[in-house]
Amino acid sequence: KGKKIIGGAGTTPDRFGKGAGTMLGKREQRERDREAGLVPFAAKLHGDLIREIHARVEEKGVSLNEVTADLIERGLKAK
Repeated sequence: KGKKIIGGAGTTPDRFGKGAGTMLGKREQRERDREAGLVPFAAKLHGDLIREIHARVEEKGVSLNEVTADLIERGLKAK
């Protein structure tokens, strides 16, 4: 029990297969996003609008980024 407190309990095994426990660092993730042409975009929106967007995410089963991009694209094409 003392080893767990001190941190000598050992390593955590991969949970869902070899390498599943590896996560990208923030720098590596930013680099991948940049290579994919993605740019961070922050905006302040009303809570009601955010709830609607999250409802669409749940309904469609896709990521928040995909739903937001789709809504913006459709809004821009409508003008």
